[in-house]
Amino acid sequence: MSNLSLWPIGNCQVSALVDGNAGFVWGCAPQVDGDPLFCSLLDPKGDSALPRGEWRIALENQVHAEQRYLRNTPILVTKLTDADGGAAEIFDFCPRFFRSGRMYRPVAFVRIVRPVAGTPRIRMQLNPATHWGGEDAERTNGTNHIRYLLKPQPLRLTTDAPVGHVLEGRCFRLEKSLHFFLGPDEPFNGNVSHVLATMLHETADHWREWVRGLAIPLEWQHVVIRAAITLKLCQHEQTGAIVAALTTSIPEAANSGRNWDYRYCWVRDAYYTVQALNRLGALDVLEGYLGYLRNIVDDAKGGHIQPLYAVSGAAKLEEWEADALAGYRGMGPVRVGNAAYTQIQHDAYGQIILSNAQAFFDQRLFRIATEADFASLEKVGERAWDMHDQPDAGLWEFRTRTSVHTYSSAMSWAACDRLANAAVALGLEDRAAVWRDRATKVRARIEQDAWVEEEGRFAATFGGQELDASLLQLADIRFVEPRDPRFTRTAEVVEKGLRRGEHMLRYADEDDFGLPETAFNFCTFWLIEAMHLTGRTGEARELYEKMLERLTPAGLLSEDTDFETGELWGNYPQTYSLVGLINCAVMLSRSWSSIR
Repeated sequence: MSNLSLWPIGNCQVSALVDGNAGFVWGCAPQVDGDPLFCSLLDPKGDSALPRGEWRIALENQVHAEQRYLRNTPILVTKLTDADGGAAEIFDFCPRFFRSGRMYRPVAFVRIVRPVAGTPRIRMQLNPATHWGGEDAERTNGTNHIRYLLKPQPLRLTTDAPVGHVLEGRCFRLEKSLHFFLGPDEPFNGNVSHVLATMLHETADHWREWVRGLAIPLEWQHVVIRAAITLKLCQHEQTGAIVAALTTSIPEAANSGRNWDYRYCWVRDAYYTVQALNRLGALDVLEGYLGYLRNIVDDAKGGHIQPLYAVSGAAKLEEWEADALAGYRGMGPVRVGNAAYTQIQHDAYGQIILSNAQAFFDQRLFRIATEADFASLEKVGERAWDMHDQPDAGLWEFRTRTSVHTYSSAMSWAACDRLANAAVALGLEDRAAVWRDRATKVRARIEQDAWVEEEGRFAATFGGQELDASLLQLADIRFVEPRDPRFTRTAEVVEKGLRRGEHMLRYADEDDFGLPETAFNFCTFWLIEAMHLTGRTGEARELYEKMLERLTPAGLLSEDTDFETGELWGNYPQTYSLVGLINCAVMLSRSWSSIR
């Protein structure tokens, strides 16, 4: 079993990753970019009476485990079986449902444990960590609860299990259902078993209602639904931010040092996420994210916009290393924060405007974009126009070199083009003319400086020869038509240079850390899209099915795949990869009319 065979649960406030044997091995509080109370995934150093940074329900003499989600929900069910046939079933979830006219999504984790066969004996091992895995959280207890003195927010476990057994990690016979609510440090009102049973049903109903509203394709429905639910879990609903992944420092390849913290909101990643969910009609994610973007744009005051921000919207994300954690499979360092926030990445301006463009046209939205919104976005467009031919770190965030990247310039073109469209929708013909003119000039510059005449294709940088999978996006953003010979030739050369078996590299050139050792899953999905758009749909479907063979038991993907062994690497679950699963399924599926 892959070490990334992990099952996310969450409620758009907090989340946890559960391993194949009912252990919470990763989860942060009070939000996704906080201090991990569950961190055993990254191997805490030092001794502890119970495994540090973990919440595990261990079955004595266990011989088998099986897991599944309740249909159309992120509620996980794990069944553990012992050598004598005794079995226990565990329901894990984070509460999420409407209560008193608003969404109830507390900083809370729920576990319900039920005996289902024989006489199972379990050991409850709950030992939250603090200070980035450096210490066991201090604790005090009462008759039916344990307080864990976490910062900045203590948590309280309320349970109908023997508190002493939990504190000591003692093995005991499971003779009835037991209930565990790890949540806010306040008295728990009501009968814990009744309340948690109600929470389970209301949370399941809520997610099923959300899924019921999705416009999914005919084929690969399970894949699309699971990817959509997980993308939703990656949104911090309080602000609307969408994180790139739920983890930090899962290396892109073994011992590569490419260990980054992805628990932040990249403007680029979030754009692709809302684009995919829009294709399914999940407008709630878009609306929340647009609110987040409006605050980012306001704070920028027409100036530089960073590639990423904290889920709160905070700009400063200083990068440091958590020395108390050895790292995934001992492969440190474990990084907190991300120095990429200091980088210059000009594609962000285009992605902000692309994310907002729908709001000028879509009458379903609660808040239709106004002339005031357009005026605010024009400041972003001015930056795109000013920076369209200036060097940056590029979308792959090179740390030691800059170039004028074709992808960034194409996104600047898209910014001008979409602003022109929005101006027309608002009846602002004078502004539409300005932005059309600028889009024309940016296009001309790209077609001149990114063109490799002798090969009849675009290059990744102005004046360069490099190949980059992002060139496959030129059709997606409508810079070129899919059947334009310039695109078909570019796609052909990119595939030849970057494809490794069933996978695509981002680029093949040496970077700050050497030559790439793994393929980037999102780029493989870009290739699948390009195949379909250029008339190779049969090949595209075959390659998509091959990618589905890489899914974890939870139906998800991380960022990277070893193109020799097929092993998954990189942060998990990765929004880019989930976006690819959705986009390709929507593109390639037979239509619903085919079954009527």
